[in-house]
Amino acid sequence: MPKEIVIDSEFITLGKLLKEIGVIDTGGMAKWFLSEHEVIVNDELENRRGKKLFNNDQITITSVGTFKIVARS
Repeated sequence: MPKEIVIDSEFITLGKLLKEIGVIDTGGMAKWFLSEHEVIVNDELENRRGKKLFNNDQITITSVGTFKIVARS
């Protein structure tokens, strides 16, 4: 079962998500992380740190876990 990531805005970028879940320490590390690790967003390989993630998007990071975006209503 995916871990839910609750957001208060319309979307969160993939780079900010990586920082929020503790995979990277700074936003500058996002580009490196995405070039070295497989990240799947809604069943498609993704490598753009600025990719906007919306309510119900599912993100799978190999060896880290699966996450689901949940927008707070």
